[in-house]
Amino acid sequence: MKKKCLSALAIITAVVMLASCSGFTRTSNNSGNVTLTLMGKTTDLNKSYMTRIFDLYQKSTGNKLDIISIEDDDYEMVAAEKFESGDTPDIFLHFHNADLNRFNIEDNFYYLNDESWVSDLTDGALAYCLDSSGNLLGLPFWESSVSGCYYNKTILDSLGLKPAATQTEFDVLCQALSDTGRTPICWPADGCSWMAQFGLDPIFADDPELLEKINKNEIAYSDIPDVRNMVEWISGAAEKGWFGSNYLNEGYSDISGILGSGNAVMTFIWDTWFYTDFDAGNKYSIDDFALMPVFLNTTEGGTYEGGNLNMMMVNKNSGNLDAALDFLSFCADDDNYNAAFDGISTVSCFKGQKSNIQSEMVTDAADSVAENERVSTAASRIIGYSAEDVLTALDSMFRGKTDVDGCVRLMDDYRIAEARMQGADGF
Repeated sequence: MKKKCLSALAIITAVVMLASCSGFTRTSNNSGNVTLTLMGKTTDLNKSYMTRIFDLYQKSTGNKLDIISIEDDDYEMVAAEKFESGDTPDIFLHFHNADLNRFNIEDNFYYLNDESWVSDLTDGALAYCLDSSGNLLGLPFWESSVSGCYYNKTILDSLGLKPAATQTEFDVLCQALSDTGRTPICWPADGCSWMAQFGLDPIFADDPELLEKINKNEIAYSDIPDVRNMVEWISGAAEKGWFGSNYLNEGYSDISGILGSGNAVMTFIWDTWFYTDFDAGNKYSIDDFALMPVFLNTTEGGTYEGGNLNMMMVNKNSGNLDAALDFLSFCADDDNYNAAFDGISTVSCFKGQKSNIQSEMVTDAADSVAENERVSTAASRIIGYSAEDVLTALDSMFRGKTDVDGCVRLMDDYRIAEARMQGADGF
């Protein structure tokens, strides 16, 4: 699941700004057409393919979308509070991850098993959106990207350095870059929470029995040496300066400038980011970057994470239920999703998806991806997992409030507390 961070703004300000930028109105519907409420994270709603489908829907149908835009860092808490109070939208955007358990899925959301567009979903996209009973929870209208270590090949070439194929080689590469005075890795620690899951994925994706045990509360992170290995590596990288001197103050909005200027050579992110968030006015362009695995000291050959998909979920108790389902059908129409994803780098979520493009960075690394890619596991399958909680634990370590073992204990404490709050069996 790819989570992002922006500076905190008042929620109402974000709503007004999004409405202004995208031509949305929040006025009541006086024409007899339907106004649908749609809730999502600010950065998610601002993606170009999202604003395209929103605009196309409103222009084509005469209906309105009342966009409820919530700042990324506040989304889970604010959305859960709204559902608790009954202030629920017609359409709710969410990834199929552990945070979804904050919401009463069975009571709040409409199962989409019988919708006409289901047969057009690719096998991978369909599987991502199914619950444990095989119910389809949402329409996967999103980018399906490949997460890995994206590096500036132009800089590496200029220094006579090569990308890494093993953890050992990666450590040598980072030190070599550091010795030249360059920051090896852009690690935006100010609110960006997705990086650690890349290291956790191989631990649990490669050992389903281990995943089962942690989800039954039979073991903890502290019982798994590879978890400590990851945290120790992250701690050491920060201490060696591999993240630079200002990484604790760098957030999502800073990544483009840091990479584009060459101030850092690598970052752990996904290919679609380069097409949706990377500033084309930088010194370095997309053409200067290439892909290798993420190395976080949990698997010698590194890893890539498969796509996490944002789902459009329908409120089963909505007074506009039929219109909400029609909105999903509109989004799932091949003409409409091809218009929305035109030129976007993504693996197809629909069988009829033809207008998207596949990043050359990914195709050039196809053999490595095929060998080392894992399904997203930590964020979607570990009960109680919260990327924000892991971020909080790492932040305590980065700031010297705890050590490596203390950080692992915090990760356990937060995970177990979240699992108990969700009422998970065994906790």
